[in-house]
Amino acid sequence: MPSALMLLLGVVALQQMPALPSPLVAAALLLVVLVLAMRRYLALAALVFGFAWALLMAHDRMADRLAPSLQGKDVQVEGYVADLPRQFDDRVSFDLVVSHPLPGVPGKIRLNWYRPELAIKGGQTWRMTVRLKVPHGRVNPGNSFDYEAWLLANGIAATGYVRPHPPPQLVPGDVHVKQALTQWRQAVVDALAQTASPNAEFLGLIEALTVGSQNRITPAQWQVFRTTGTLHLLVISGSHISLVAGLLFVAARRFWARFGSMRYAPHITAASAAWTGALVYSALAGFSIPVQRALVMLSVAMLALVWQRNVSAWRVLGLALWTVLLFDPFAVLAVGFWLSFLAVALLIWVSAGRSRLPGYWQGLAVSQYAVTLGLAPVLMLYFQQISLIAPLANAFAIPWVGVILTPLCLLILCLNLLLPELARYGLALADGLFAVLWQLLDGMAQWPFAQIVCPQPPWYALALAVPGVAMLLAPKGFPHRYLGVFLLLPGVFVENAKPAAGEVWLTLLDVGQGLATVIQTRNHVMVYDTGARYSEQTDMGESVLLPFLRYRAIDAIDLLVVSHGDNDHSGGSAALMTAMPKAKLLTSASWLDRPAVADDCLAGQSWSWDGVTFQVLSPGETAFLKENDNSCVIKVVAATAAFLLTGDIEASAERDLLERYGSDLASTVMLAPHHGSKTSSTAAFLRAVQPKIVLIPAGFHNRFGFPAASVVERYRALSADIRNTAHDGAISVKTGKQAIRVESERQQHKRYWMQDGD
Repeated sequence: MPSALMLLLGVVALQQMPALPSPLVAAALLLVVLVLAMRRYLALAALVFGFAWALLMAHDRMADRLAPSLQGKDVQVEGYVADLPRQFDDRVSFDLVVSHPLPGVPGKIRLNWYRPELAIKGGQTWRMTVRLKVPHGRVNPGNSFDYEAWLLANGIAATGYVRPHPPPQLVPGDVHVKQALTQWRQAVVDALAQTASPNAEFLGLIEALTVGSQNRITPAQWQVFRTTGTLHLLVISGSHISLVAGLLFVAARRFWARFGSMRYAPHITAASAAWTGALVYSALAGFSIPVQRALVMLSVAMLALVWQRNVSAWRVLGLALWTVLLFDPFAVLAVGFWLSFLAVALLIWVSAGRSRLPGYWQGLAVSQYAVTLGLAPVLMLYFQQISLIAPLANAFAIPWVGVILTPLCLLILCLNLLLPELARYGLALADGLFAVLWQLLDGMAQWPFAQIVCPQPPWYALALAVPGVAMLLAPKGFPHRYLGVFLLLPGVFVENAKPAAGEVWLTLLDVGQGLATVIQTRNHVMVYDTGARYSEQTDMGESVLLPFLRYRAIDAIDLLVVSHGDNDHSGGSAALMTAMPKAKLLTSASWLDRPAVADDCLAGQSWSWDGVTFQVLSPGETAFLKENDNSCVIKVVAATAAFLLTGDIEASAERDLLERYGSDLASTVMLAPHHGSKTSSTAAFLRAVQPKIVLIPAGFHNRFGFPAASVVERYRALSADIRNTAHDGAISVKTGKQAIRVESERQQHKRYWMQDGD
C-alpha cells in the first residue's frame, strides 16, 4: 500500500503542472526509477515512476489534438458512436471514435447534432461533416467540474457539431470489440424502453442500475439524491459489483456442491461464476472508473480464494490503485476516483482486523458513520456541501436498492430476453419500488438543515483532516482518539473573507456566451444577470452561479438584477430565485416570473451599501425599440473606483446616456456593452467613460464573432486593460485602499491541458 500511495502522489503532482516538461525528462526519470529500485528505495521509486509515467501518457494524449488550421473549418469524418447518446431539448450529444482520422483530426471527438432528422444510436457508424474546435470549458471559482480535464481524461481531443449539409449518412463498417459492447448496451436500453410502460416515472433510475446510463435522470431527481447523500446508489460501483458477485458465488457454490462434478472444487466454480458475472455487469456499466476498481479488487479476492491465500484488504486496495493508475493516470482528475477509493479505504479502516464482526444493522451504521465523516472534507473541497441526513437516508436506501432493486432490475434484463410480458410486470414492480424510495428521500430532502453549505477549506485544513478522521475512526483502545476532533476544526471554522467598508469585489463569471456578475460589499451581495438556460439539464444559474456563491459562503443575496429578457442574461434566474427566494428582483424584462419583492428597473433609482453607492442610469421612462437598449445600466461607486454595468446596450442607448450624464459616466471598470459587438462601444461613449479596465463576457469562438475586432481596437486606443472570459475564465476585480487587483481564474489555476482562448 505505501508504494501505491507514492505512485498516486507522483501522478497527482504531474496533473498540477501548468505546462508539461519535455518527454526527455520522463526518460531521465525512468533511469532514476531503475537506480532507486536496484537500491531498494521502492516507495521513492514508485513516486518518481508515477510522475514519469503520467508525463509520458500526458504527452501522448496532448499530441492527439485538433490541428489549429482545422479549427472552425468543415471536415468530413467517419466513425462509430462510442457511448449511449444523450438527448437534450433540441440536440443529441455523443462521442464519435473516428475510424480513419485525417491529418490533424483527433481519434475521438464530442459532437452535438441539432434537430437531427435521423435516430442516432450507440455503436452506429456514421459519415458526416462536422465543424470542430479545440476543447474549451468554463473556468470558475467553486466549480469542481473541469470540463477540459474531463475531456482529457476521456480521450476527447476536440468538440464540435454536425453540419446539416451534406446530410450525414449511416454506413456499414467493421465492428470492433468496443463498438460491439456499445451496441449491446444500446440494445439493452432500447429493449427496456420498449417494454416499460409510457407512464414509468423512474425508468432512468432502472437504466442507471442496469447499464450505468444516467441520461433519463431528471435534474429534480439528481438534486434529491444529492441532498440526501444517496447519489452513489445511482452510480454502478463497488457495492453493486460486490453484490452481484456475492449472489452468484453463493448460488453457484450451493448448486455445484449438490449437482456438480467433484473434479472441480465448489469454491473454484463459484469464484469463476462470480467473476464472470461481475465482468458482464461491468461491461454493461461501460467499465467506468469505480467499476474498474471494484473489478480489480474482486479479481484479486477471487484469485486468493482459488489459490487459498490470505491477502489483506489493504494489499488488495493497493493493487487496485496500481492497476487503475497504470491503465489510466488521468483517473485522478475525476472526483469519483477520490470518493470511490477513499470510501473503500474508510470501510477497510473501520472493519479490517476487528476481533468481533458486528451484526448487519450495527455494521451498516458504523460504515455509514465512517463514510459520512471521512468523505466530509472531500465534499467540502469539491462541492462546499455536506448532507447531514445521509446516514439516516442511506440506512434505508442502501438495503432497498442493494438487496431488492438491483437484483430485481438485473432479473428484468434477463426476463426481457426470454419473457418480455413478464419483464413488463417486473418493470412496473421496480418502478413502484423506486416510487416508495423516492417518496421517502424527497420528503427527507425538504427537512430544514438537510444539508449544510460551508466555505472551501484551505489546503492545511485538509492535510490535518486526514489524521483527524483516522483517529476518530480508530478502534477502541486507540490512545487519545478524541484529539481527532481538534484536527478537524480548521476545516470547520474557515474564515470568510469579505471586502472592507467602502470597497467592492466584482466577479465576472465565465458562463460562455452570456453574462453573470456578482458584486459584493462588506455586508451585501448583488447578482447582475445570470447567464443562459440551454436545456432542462444545462442552466448557468444552477451550474455556475450557485456553486460560486457557495464557494464564497454566500447563502443569501440582497438583490438580483436581470438587465433584460435575453436568455443569455436571464436564463439562470429561475434557479437562483428558487435557491434564494428572499432576494429582491430588479429588472426591465416584463415577461420574467417575479417574486413578491420585485421592481422595474428605471433611471433615478439609487441606494447605498456599506459606503458604496449604486445608481440606476437606464432605461428611462420611455422605452427603446430594441430590447437590448432597455438593459438595466447601473453605476457602482466605491471609495477608490467606479464600475459601469452595461448589459446589452447598443448605440442608441449609449447616445441617450451621453446626453443625460455626459462626463458623469466616467468609470474605472466597464463591462463591455453587448459583449463587445460592433453595434456598441461607440467612440463617443468610450471617451466619456474612459475605462481603465474593460471586462468582456464572451464565449470561446462564439458564432457572433464577439468581441468585434474594431471594438477591441477602440478599447486598446484608450490603453485599457482588456480581459475576456473566453481567454481568462472568471475575472475578479477587487478594490483596495491603493490599487485595484485584477485576477484571472484560468491563469490563477493554469493546467497543461487548458486552452488560453486563442
